[in-house]
Amino acid sequence: MSDLMTRGVRTLGPTGNLAEVSDLMSTYRIRHVPVVDSECRILGIVSQRDLLRGALGGGSDLPASIQRAYLRSIPIDEVMVSSVETVTPDTLIRDAAQRMLDLKIGSLLVTESYQLVGILTENDFVRWVKTHS
Repeated sequence: MSDLMTRGVRTLGPTGNLAEVSDLMSTYRIRHVPVVDSECRILGIVSQRDLLRGALGGGSDLPASIQRAYLRSIPIDEVMVSSVETVTPDTLIRDAAQRMLDLKIGSLLVTESYQLVGILTENDFVRWVKTHS
């Protein structure tokens, strides 16, 4: 698992807002942003789907500047999912993949001693298959 997961995960703190989530996702071309405390303990996660769901309340037909202001007004903790699925670096890849399929989720956060050390996403599996074919 530790060879497959992505390290150096881009995160935000609980005082952030949806505009910050959107910027992070856009800049780094990612779809999952873990929310962590100052000691890198997981508080939740915001997926691209969560971001879109939060943004829909602001009216997507409004001018971009108003949409942006709306996103800045929504705290992360109003949108994040706090019941996060985690695995350890020792989890078997097959078990992690089955869990993602069973739960119909796009990522698993990888933890050691309750601290975030990586993320495993669908893209990690695609990249792995591509390099091992």
